[in-house]
Amino acid sequence: MASRRDYYEILGVGKSASADEIKRAYRKLALEHHPDRHGGDDSKFKELGEAYEVLKDPQKRAVYDQFGHAGAQQGFGGGQPGGGAGFSGFDFNNAQSFDFGDILRDFMGGGGFAGGQQRQSGPPRGHDLETHVSIDFTEAVFGTEKDITLTLDDTCEHCHGTGAEPGTKKKTCPTCAGRGQVTRTQQTILGAIQHTTTCPTCHGSGQVPETECKVCHGSGVQRRQRTLTVKIPGGVDDHAAIRLDGQGAAPKGGGRKGDLYVQIRVKADRRFERRGRDILSEATIPMAQAALGTEIPVETVDGKLTLKIPAGTQSDHVFKLTGHGVPGLGRTTARGDHLVTVTVETPTKLSARQRDLLEQFERETSAKKGFFHR
Repeated sequence: MASRRDYYEILGVGKSASADEIKRAYRKLALEHHPDRHGGDDSKFKELGEAYEVLKDPQKRAVYDQFGHAGAQQGFGGGQPGGGAGFSGFDFNNAQSFDFGDILRDFMGGGGFAGGQQRQSGPPRGHDLETHVSIDFTEAVFGTEKDITLTLDDTCEHCHGTGAEPGTKKKTCPTCAGRGQVTRTQQTILGAIQHTTTCPTCHGSGQVPETECKVCHGSGVQRRQRTLTVKIPGGVDDHAAIRLDGQGAAPKGGGRKGDLYVQIRVKADRRFERRGRDILSEATIPMAQAALGTEIPVETVDGKLTLKIPAGTQSDHVFKLTGHGVPGLGRTTARGDHLVTVTVETPTKLSARQRDLLEQFERETSAKKGFFHR
């Protein structure tokens, strides 16, 4: 099955986008793909609605950022396989009921056109970073902690990110006159559009050092190694992502660090298979034990347990060990079940006595059922 598209990718924004940036991106794309518009695309419009419904809500967005689509489905409830994220309060089937005129008005009133609000000046946010860590199957079930070592742009220890040599002052940036941004105006068929970008000289701070730091040469950052401890919650699945706030790269000129996204890789376990919050395994028993009944040891993530096999058990019967599965994420923390599929083994080599006994058993069974036996 193909993986679902990232919600940030659908809206065309970065993972550090503000709520206003997410809203503007959604309005613009919804205007472009609205089914009532010539050339509109209903499927893309619904996809946009699904992404926006998650990212506009801080709580839903936080869970999605940490655990991706799997966390979204478990954390909010109502998710159905193949049916989107299943968030309450948004009807994707009736997404066309959105008012097209309202979207148009909101979009045209955005800050991108002349007369719109200017973005707040200040140092830019640092870049988000991504790494991965491998864990065992049982570690994914119960949670664990892992140390990771990264080489990244970190805050300069000598100047503490100011870019100025300690003991010296900073002055107003001559390029942007202290605004932290530079603006240019472009004439289009829709009118004058202003494009505001971060000042390339002061990197958005509005100030530059009189004397540059001798270690970072005025950038405020230096390349170095850093070791972090990542706490991985129980119930995390393969390819989930955990966001570490403010543990990404430091920006030039000071400002907030980006975030670090740790991609989880769960190693395969030959004993178990995972399906949602349930754990699956198999067991093989001899034909005689299946007919007479028995007890067998079963390996689980909680250790060995005894499984009672009733007389007359058929091959491929599934037994449930309640509460020995995987805990949920978000609001659903209850553990799933361990499902054991039993295979009844038919002997391929028989001794003469075994064959005589089976033939006698077969004759008696046939006679009891009224079958003719030659």
